[in-house]
Amino acid sequence: MISTEKNPDTTDAVRRPGRWIALAVLVLAVLLVAVDATVLGLATPFLSEDLEPTGTQLLWIGDVYSFVIAGLLVSMGSLGDRIGRKKLLLIGAVAFGAVSVLNAYATTPEMMIVARALLGVAGATLMPSTLALIRNLFHDPRERSLAIGIWGAMASAGAAVGPVVGGFLLEHFWWGSVFLINLPVMAVLVVVGVKLIPESRNPAPGPWDMLSVGLSLVGMIGVVYAIKEAAAHGMSWETGAAAVAGVGALVWFVRRQLRLPAPLLDMRLFHHRGFSGAVLADLLTILGLSGLVFFLSQFLQLVQGRGPLEAGLAELPAAIGAVTAGLLAGFAARRFSVRSVVSGGLAAVGLALGSVTLLDQNTGYPLLGSMLLVVGVGAGFAFTVTADVILSSVPKEQAGSASAVSETAYELGAALGIALLGSIVTGVYRGFPTPSGIPADVESAAHESLGGAVEAAGALPAAQAGPLVSAAQEAFVDGLRSAAGVGAAVLLAAAVAAWFLLRGQKLEDGVEHP
Repeated sequence: MISTEKNPDTTDAVRRPGRWIALAVLVLAVLLVAVDATVLGLATPFLSEDLEPTGTQLLWIGDVYSFVIAGLLVSMGSLGDRIGRKKLLLIGAVAFGAVSVLNAYATTPEMMIVARALLGVAGATLMPSTLALIRNLFHDPRERSLAIGIWGAMASAGAAVGPVVGGFLLEHFWWGSVFLINLPVMAVLVVVGVKLIPESRNPAPGPWDMLSVGLSLVGMIGVVYAIKEAAAHGMSWETGAAAVAGVGALVWFVRRQLRLPAPLLDMRLFHHRGFSGAVLADLLTILGLSGLVFFLSQFLQLVQGRGPLEAGLAELPAAIGAVTAGLLAGFAARRFSVRSVVSGGLAAVGLALGSVTLLDQNTGYPLLGSMLLVVGVGAGFAFTVTADVILSSVPKEQAGSASAVSETAYELGAALGIALLGSIVTGVYRGFPTPSGIPADVESAAHESLGGAVEAAGALPAAQAGPLVSAAQEAFVDGLRSAAGVGAAVLLAAAVAAWFLLRGQKLEDGVEHP
């Protein structure tokens, strides 16, 4: 929605000095939050050796960060609309840096879980604020499309960059270093942000409804937790209870937003076909990207025997493709159409996932690298254009809430990608027959995960260890192929849906007056 309010200083507002430096710092913060979601996976063995967490504690250390971010994004986006997005961003940056130190020097599993949860709270203040502030920094729609392209590229690339950064740090430093890298970035964000980032807020925001905040938190955490637990361990009464509580809280949340005069999230935004189509495409793009990158990381390390840093570098084509496509996405959407770029991007990710069904244990890197590049390009085009559509579909006063919807779709997509595709991989994997003569405890550990099979095989004689690992690797690849086939079908169906939902949608052109 384009504001019609005139301003005599339009030219200065459009060409705000220092806006590109401010953007560089904002997207660096987004990259860091995205990296923090994936970098811990590589550090887990080292962290486990020091803190000695139980299996359940280890799961919470890994998951609580994304749970809290997903649960608080909408609330924090709305809070930024009310108190000021710049103010919330700077408070969040200071908190993110301080809590990173707490994570790095945690001495017990319980302390680590609390520290990761607090890091999620701080991360939830950063991501919607950065996208909303881009709306205020760039009033020229073409410049803003490029800025959103850079922002989207960094958000998409974070999943692929995390393993590279983590692999490098863990080969040279102790596990806490993966958190301490946050400090210099957050320091620069605060210093540059104070000087160059303009404040923006909703001039008539209304009160911040705490009941809605609680419902959003309970609903999102309940749903994401249930999805992850069902994928990892199958359905149980605890998982079912979490799902029911989560869905119930979200239904109550939606009903409450429709009644409130100043809602946390204006649900009427979803009546806009373009907005709804963009959110759906957002979610499914990240579902395909994160699910593929997550399982290919295991394939590269545990099946093909690459080290953490080598595996991380092998996934770089996805980041390169996402960055390149993100920079070109706005131009392409104006030159052709929004729906053709988004549908084409989703179809590219779907076809790349389809090519994974051809993988075997000895597949060479040229095919893997090409497939990752196509995934990155498709995700970069689709994710960037949908973020632009979401941001330009709403009044400027609601930029924070709209940004939070985009970010929530990102977090849900990541959780669903790993959980849904993971349930297929796990289901196929657990059925593999173990060679005869394997002890029962080793057999049980081998059927839990491929990592468990490789570790358990270390205690066996070579004559038994080799066949066990080979059988486990073959079963994992079978599961990966099955999951990729399902993911490809979902993404190709989403491409068709986006073609119809985004019909007639255009990116803004010309100059928007602040």
